[in-house]
Amino acid sequence: MSSLAHHLFTMACNNAWSNLRLLRACLRLTQADFDAPRIGFFPSIRATLNHNVTVDWYYVDALERAMQGLPVNPEAREFFAPEQPFAACAPLWAAQRAVDRRLIDLCRALTEAELELPVGVLRRTGVQYEPVVRLLAHLFQHQIHHRGQAHAMLAGTPVAPPQLDEFFCANEADLRAVELAELGLSEAAVWGEQST
Repeated sequence: MSSLAHHLFTMACNNAWSNLRLLRACLRLTQADFDAPRIGFFPSIRATLNHNVTVDWYYVDALERAMQGLPVNPEAREFFAPEQPFAACAPLWAAQRAVDRRLIDLCRALTEAELELPVGVLRRTGVQYEPVVRLLAHLFQHQIHHRGQAHAMLAGTPVAPPQLDEFFCANEADLRAVELAELGLSEAAVWGEQST
């Protein structure tokens, strides 16, 4: 049976793969469609995707610091200034891919013993601590939630939303092999030998 640490690694891989599919579709939007007001928690595809990347920067930084035994980043709130650092999709996608890679690397190295390690997170009320496992669960849920909203917004554009509703179903391994390779992953890397 797979360990929880390994499951979190597969979640990080699936997160990156889903982001690749969604952002590749968004790259086909006109700037006007990327910026257009839409119904969602954030008012546009641009705002929603910017939120995802800045929140990832915030939490991945906190996780990396905890894993390295470093203190909480006193400037962590700067990850949200400006609120939308990317006006266009291409640089946003590059930033998302970079932070996705950091998250994969962090989760690949996780051990079961490290799952309860406290992670200091700078909040409005001060530093609060969450165990690694809980913070990762939150981060993945956050990405899924807002990625789903961007996916729904995309349905109101000329670009068809990509399939995002599977979690590496075995029967479709051949359909994602090229995309996983683009991420530096493979089925073997995700499910077996984690050295890739």
